[in-house]
Amino acid sequence: MEAKNEKAAWYETKNVNITINGKVFHLEVGGKANQIEPSHTLLHTLRETFGLTGTKMGCDQGACGACTVIMDGKAVLSCTVLTVECDGRRITTIEGLQDNTGRLDPLQKSFANTTAFQCGFCTPGMIMTSKALLEKNPNPTTSEIKEALSGNFCRCISHFHVMDALSEAVKRGNSND
Repeated sequence: MEAKNEKAAWYETKNVNITINGKVFHLEVGGKANQIEPSHTLLHTLRETFGLTGTKMGCDQGACGACTVIMDGKAVLSCTVLTVECDGRRITTIEGLQDNTGRLDPLQKSFANTTAFQCGFCTPGMIMTSKALLEKNPNPTTSEIKEALSGNFCRCISHFHVMDALSEAVKRGNSND
């Protein structure tokens, strides 16, 4: 019984400070109203707590890439990361790519210009994976692009258009022109 009380005390005092799309949030961990459960994934918290539904839940097992976000500059599968593990982290979702005026990120524009989507469900994950790649390597080879996107699946078979979108973004230098 004492172990349960120790565990409950930890939940009552645990906080998570997380930056999402440039805004800092302070979350309490626990089982009460207005708290996040210790078992909540980052995906769950983004969608259910913050209403950031651009991040999609596909397989919920880390196999499809639909839930990809950028954490501290790296593409991660948000369904495989617990929110409590995100203390002090910077998260960018698809909603965070637009500037303050609602202007699309150059990569988003490239996806639109090349119709690199069909149903659009996998598109946010592909864009976020691509964004992380281009931030790390602004001039990737076709092989590097394919490797980076190897964990993102599209059932509509729009991968060829995604390659075109990335090629366009690389040619433009990922600028907003």
